[in-house]
Amino acid sequence: MLIRRVDITTTDNPYDPIDDFSNWYMFDIEHGYYTSAYLARLSKTSEDLTDEENTIEIEKAIDTIIENDFSNLYKNIERMVEVEEES
Repeated sequence: MLIRRVDITTTDNPYDPIDDFSNWYMFDIEHGYYTSAYLARLSKTSEDLTDEENTIEIEKAIDTIIENDFSNLYKNIERMVEVEEES
């Protein structure tokens, strides 16, 4: 099944957070960006929300980061990815 996936990265990070999160994360931390923590602080996610609702909240937080990024450091990545269907 194909699903739409949206994520955030920095313009200088050569790794893809969707396909190669470990290397992407190490680069991000080594450069002092802490993008995952920044995104977590702005995301209004909750265990009380559905997966779809949490995804929407994360996308809103990504949009907020990019809208307020006057140094043009951040960009979003959006594409369709294949996931296994749950039984």
